[in-house]
Amino acid sequence: MRQVAIVGVGMTKIGKSDKNVVELLAEAALKAMDDAGVGEGFDEVFVGNMAAGEFEGMSGLGDALVSMLSLEPTPAIRIENMTASGASAIHAGWLSIASGKSSLVLVAGGEKMTSATTEKTADIVASFTHPVERDQGVTLPALVAMAARTYLERYNASRESLAYVAVKNHHNGSLNPLAQFQRRITVEEVLSSPVICDPLRLYDFCPISDGAAALVLAPLEDAGRYTDKPVKITGIGAATDTHAIQERDDITRMDAVRIAGEKAYRMSGRKPSDVHVAELHDMATVLEIMIAEELGFFKRGSGWREIERGAADLGGELPINTSGGLKARGHPLGGTGVAQVVELVMQLQGRCGERQAGEPRIGLACNLAGFANAAAVTIVERGW
Repeated sequence: MRQVAIVGVGMTKIGKSDKNVVELLAEAALKAMDDAGVGEGFDEVFVGNMAAGEFEGMSGLGDALVSMLSLEPTPAIRIENMTASGASAIHAGWLSIASGKSSLVLVAGGEKMTSATTEKTADIVASFTHPVERDQGVTLPALVAMAARTYLERYNASRESLAYVAVKNHHNGSLNPLAQFQRRITVEEVLSSPVICDPLRLYDFCPISDGAAALVLAPLEDAGRYTDKPVKITGIGAATDTHAIQERDDITRMDAVRIAGEKAYRMSGRKPSDVHVAELHDMATVLEIMIAEELGFFKRGSGWREIERGAADLGGELPINTSGGLKARGHPLGGTGVAQVVELVMQLQGRCGERQAGEPRIGLACNLAGFANAAAVTIVERGW
């Protein structure tokens, strides 16, 4: 297998956009292509998207993107894996390069969510749930709230620790010009915001977002043609868990995250303590803590204390969600997994300005599908 490098990155502003999803994908792709200094010659294009049909009545995103970029006859495939569609598209692109099938690949991920009402969006997002559980009224916020309640009680965790995740990520988002939320918030504001699903409130959840992100991939041996600071993909891991949440032994455990992380660590030859910066799927505040524990960054049941003492801050031992995370950067479903890796590449290359977290050499991204129905973990390292 060949070593794979990321040689170009690009991302749109996240938030509400007048553009459709293909236009957003094209904007991000053009930025990544410009970053790599390449305008043609792609062997394959992979597009991560969860629900363009449901949100906009659009299909054939791969072909549409290739045509908009004038990259015909490059073959293109849309990758759908719920809210982990973006990371899954990266994994497909990585495999194409690593296997020797391709020498230049474009990966893009995006979603246009604001074209639907909030109620319709909730229905679309809930479509991943088991039909029997959905018939009983299960929603993603409700599942996360049950996990949060159990976690808080089991580990005697403070409610303020969850609020601090939101405060931290809004602070980071305020330093990211592409983030959806630019305003900093306080613990008091989080705790006084409207209840969504007890114990979680409005400011514990990520927003509805439009946006896209893109990467250009090439063999590491060829990376010098495009950049003097290539970033290697050294670890890839993915796993699934039960479709029905009632079949899991513990609602606070995310086996798919743990197993995906173990696979990525094993492939890269790294361990949790080697990681310098991480982007984790904080659709809700408690998920950042739970995922960090599953990946071995914090001991089980202690993540909330580590968050409170600042371990995940920009100046902490392991900065988490320097981009603002899903919570503040935004969560355009199929684009999130790609946006996470874009942030890591920029951190490793020292391009993040005020939110630069020192001089990291190794980064990790974890993208969830649904309520950890599946998970994808990507480890990246400096290649120079």
